[in-house]
Amino acid sequence: MISDLKLLGQKAAQQVDVDLMSKFGYTIEQLMELAGLSVAECIAAEYKRGKVLLCIGPGNNGGDGLVAARHLTQFGYRPSLFYPVQPSKDLYKALMLQCTAFKIPVIQDLDAGLNECDLIVDAIFGFSFKGSPRAPFDKALLALRETDKPIVAVDIPSGWDVEAGDPQGTGIRPDMLVSLTAPKLCASGFSGRFHYLGGRFIPPELADVFGIPTYPGTSNCIRLA
Repeated sequence: MISDLKLLGQKAAQQVDVDLMSKFGYTIEQLMELAGLSVAECIAAEYKRGKVLLCIGPGNNGGDGLVAARHLTQFGYRPSLFYPVQPSKDLYKALMLQCTAFKIPVIQDLDAGLNECDLIVDAIFGFSFKGSPRAPFDKALLALRETDKPIVAVDIPSGWDVEAGDPQGTGIRPDMLVSLTAPKLCASGFSGRFHYLGGRFIPPELADVFGIPTYPGTSNCIRLA
């Protein structure tokens, strides 16, 4: 099914977000809520309930992860957060307040969290990231490369180039990729078991341009592979 979709480069992905908010009236809060919900639904479709460690970055990808953590709690999972850099923006403070209200713990020891969890969610970097990761995320990505626990990557695997992917084969190898809005070019290099599309908010005008398939029933996600 992915062969029928238009894969987005970095500039195109950024422009879609701009259009969704400026042309179609969405707010970042709406998009983040629907994206995070779809990530949680994808996880619920393929993985049994258990302990989920969500590795949260400082940007919108991390915000999607915070939303996903809240929904995973309501779905019967036991999430915890590794969230070493917490932004001061009101949006992220509100998302963290909601996680606190749902009694989602924040851990400091990543190695211990990786040992204790059943599943990992990579919500560190999104499609806007470029360059080499800085501390503390450089060590976090190294730990994710070395773990044998299954990883769910939110939109793109952290550390991958949004367009070139991971041509050297040194990045993390997620078991599931949840592409949001539309798959990015790097998705062509994904070799895990499950590839889903999430984020059921694309107006028909954009859905036709990008070849987005019709979502089934009331689901917020579609399995692509």
